[in-house]
Amino acid sequence: MISLKNKDIISILDVTKEEILYILDISKRMEEEGSSDILKGKVLANLFFEPSTRTRLSFETAMKRLGGQVVGFDELGTTSTVKGESLRDSVKIIEGYCDIIVLRHFLEGASRLTADSVSIPVINGGDGASQHPTQTFVDLYTIKKVKGGLENLSIGFLGDLKYGRTSHSLAYAMSNFGAEMYFISPPSLRIPKDYLEELESRNVTYHEVESLNEVSSKLDILYCTRIQKERFSDPVEYEKVRGVYKLSKSVMDELDVKGDLKILHPLPRVDEMDESLDDTSYAVYFQQAHSGIPVRETLLATVLGAIQ
Repeated sequence: MISLKNKDIISILDVTKEEILYILDISKRMEEEGSSDILKGKVLANLFFEPSTRTRLSFETAMKRLGGQVVGFDELGTTSTVKGESLRDSVKIIEGYCDIIVLRHFLEGASRLTADSVSIPVINGGDGASQHPTQTFVDLYTIKKVKGGLENLSIGFLGDLKYGRTSHSLAYAMSNFGAEMYFISPPSLRIPKDYLEELESRNVTYHEVESLNEVSSKLDILYCTRIQKERFSDPVEYEKVRGVYKLSKSVMDELDVKGDLKILHPLPRVDEMDESLDDTSYAVYFQQAHSGIPVRETLLATVLGAIQ
């Protein structure tokens, strides 16, 4: 029997294929059955040291719809960090105020440090350029819904693959399902070597290319990401790659693509994806964002032991 009670969700590599499928099955049930009060009396601490719209609000909505309460912050300047308090000290204090922590932080490894410092479960809401496992569950849930399954798909990752934590996590997750992967990026934003080495150890077939045109006809899923200005220390380097890929209805009309291709994006978008794409059959990114509610309800409920 699968149980996620008290399990930290830090990296998608910490989760087995069976656990992934279990989470997706429960998420479907959550979406179909609606809200309940199974987390009444529980408190979530939403600790967001970095800006967030979808992750923060969907976790807050999920917790409240299940009868729980939410405390926390979404601005670094309102915390004792500005006074010099360490992350470890902060979370050791905060664990006394809540039952579970969701942490977003600009430093890679911050969620692992938090999990090692407290006795309550911790969920990684995104740590620097490393991973974003809960977004990956949302992505997988969306892919499974729109494609009818997860096995043996061809998926293209487009854009910022160096700093794109959602791409890193999704690539790891899809390695469980026999996916063939196409990493489409400028040379300066290629996926880091350590991620490729992990995929190789899992016998994943992958390709690195610069042009979407080269591989568009092969794709079942196109996972588009923005070029993340906030990750660049040099504005000049950002300007060199800004807008290098731009998707629109007219671009898609000219590409050779499968009729049932679906485009996902973790959002926000900047200039890499035009609004003209929104009403096409390819676009599922708003559906993807809305799926954050049942998926994060599931994560909270299973980790807190309300669903076994």
